Amino acid sequence: MATIRQRDGFWEARVRREGWPKISRSFNSKAEARAWASVIESEIERGVFIDRTEAEKNTLGDLLVRYQAEVSCHKKSAEAERYRIAFLLRDDIAKAKVAALSGKLLALWRDKRLKGASGSTTNRDLNLISHVITVARKEWGMPIENPVAMIRRPPENKARKRRLAPGEEERLLDALTAAERDEHGRFTGPQNIWLRPLVVMALETAMRRSELLALDWQDISFADCYARLYETKNGESRDVPLSSRAVATLMALSRDISGKVFPISAFAVNKGFPRAVERAGITNFRFHDLRHEATSRIAEKLDNVLELSAVTGHKTLVMLKRYYHPRAKDLAKKLG
Repeated sequence: MATIRQRDGFWEARVRREGWPKISRSFNSKAEARAWASVIESEIERGVFIDRTEAEKNTLGDLLVRYQAEVSCHKKSAEAERYRIAFLLRDDIAKAKVAALSGKLLALWRDKRLKGASGSTTNRDLNLISHVITVARKEWGMPIENPVAMIRRPPENKARKRRLAPGEEERLLDALTAAERDEHGRFTGPQNIWLRPLVVMALETAMRRSELLALDWQDISFADCYARLYETKNGESRDVPLSSRAVATLMALSRDISGKVFPISAFAVNKGFPRAVERAGITNFRFHDLRHEATSRIAEKLDNVLELSAVTGHKTLVMLKRYYHPRAKDLAKKLG
């Protein structure tokens, strides 16, 4: 039986039934409390009752915060996901109650997001929201459907084919060279001494930014000229051969007490690299494009596709083709 009582200016309805959880909720009027209690008792009687308390109490923002604390922190992509979660927490969608999430609401959010972001970025945001809701449903006991599964996904961006044009590498490296102090002790240009060697290593090895930043000095074998990567995107370790230029670049670096080859954060790279690109007068070039450039250069030296994939870490030919962009004039020279 339901119990209705007045408490602190509100009417509280409490439903108790053996074998079912105790359910209570407050209302502004006695009539609303009785109506709610009748619905709950009817659902219990028919065996279709679902406890929506947590879904009605928590917002999507609450789920995102909990997800970051319990799930995201254990991922390899924890740092990148932290920025994505921080963005979503600033968005109005984070204020929506979990019980109110619907396909219509997510579709409206998708369309708004697409006005300021690409299809690929929007899809990554949707993937995160989808996984948060799935974890909440399966592990946190929230009886909610996944509204992301109900909406259309925007098309992914076309694969980038941007490579460095003649002279751009030299200008970029010049823009990355750490500046000297002037007579007043002030820097006259970039201060980060690690960005230039980081870019050189990216061009010589085709390593991802995350792989370069994870490198420890103990992972480098100067005797055999290779670097061992334990944390890679596909979850498998691999040994990356080092060219003479890469070895010389590493040997010129000072050793940081942390043991990291590049003791800087991804945030520092994300801030410093675009500024250097702008100073160099280069347009439409991102740090990840260095991997495209490096893969295409290495492919000119390694004709065997298996050897090339061993260097880059691509597991399929389809993925490898997304990063190999030979210039038509170079292929014409090979044809004779």
